[in-house]
Amino acid sequence: MMYFLLIAGFVLLIKGADFFVEGSSSAAKKLSIPPIIIGMTIVAMGTSLPETSVSVSASLAGKNDLSISNAVGSNIFNLLVVAGLCAILCPLPINRETLKRDFPFSALAAGVMLGFGFFFGELSRIAGIVLLILFAFFLYIMINSAVKARRSAGSLTDEEEEIKNLPMWQCLIYIIGGIAAIAAGGKMVVEGASDIAANFGMSDNLIGMTIVALGTSLPELATSIVAARKNEIDMALGNVIGSNIFNILFVLGIAAVISPVGFTVQNSIDTVFLIASSLLVLIFCLPKKKLIHLHGIAMMAIYTGYTVYLFMRQSS
Repeated sequence: MMYFLLIAGFVLLIKGADFFVEGSSSAAKKLSIPPIIIGMTIVAMGTSLPETSVSVSASLAGKNDLSISNAVGSNIFNLLVVAGLCAILCPLPINRETLKRDFPFSALAAGVMLGFGFFFGELSRIAGIVLLILFAFFLYIMINSAVKARRSAGSLTDEEEEIKNLPMWQCLIYIIGGIAAIAAGGKMVVEGASDIAANFGMSDNLIGMTIVALGTSLPELATSIVAARKNEIDMALGNVIGSNIFNILFVLGIAAVISPVGFTVQNSIDTVFLIASSLLVLIFCLPKKKLIHLHGIAMMAIYTGYTVYLFMRQSS
């Protein structure tokens, strides 16, 4: 039963996010909201909805360690596995704005979260508000940058052109159904993961950093693999970093505002590893402004090594 809950929860999360994004994007288009704004808000947040639902559900259920480890584990998976796999499949060029703006901001977001957690022992409601303010600031910068790029290009991007023009009644069904599926999926994943953890003697931190993190990162993984196969990867790392910023500032910000989230020593270690991994990938990118095959192999090896450490930490 616990495995069914976990798998069914992941399916509901991913499909619910798809329906919500499709319905919301189409409704916004009907209301004459500029497509670029839709792409940088609704569509961009869509891939973080599974993490949001799981972390909020875990926070409400008092599973604080699962709440934080899900977000941090997803970020580590996105950075080392998703981007690493893309680099193995083909060279991954890096946008200059990603190097100058997104990478530093990603490290800053994780550093702010670490500071609150380390010094106060939790992400309080005040900490959550600070994270959400930083998120709003980053969103403003992204939208402003995207609008300028759109004006320079003078045409719609592929993502903007793909927004479907659905009837309003269908938009509402997709939005309401998507939200319901996301909420139900998040609760099922938390219950299923907690049961598995209890059954096998695994901690919430371990299962959040591994199984749950992988499951909620499936949208990013699938999207990146498809993009790599189509050789449409110019913004792949930028999308990964953007998703990671969303996970820290938006996902944990919302979770902390709803219910303060406890921060353990293990959470601190995992967050330090996330920041160190971000800086390492940045160092990989700097010389040639791209990630190559060897970088991808190194990133996958580092992730494998850290996963082994997580299991060793659990058993000690």
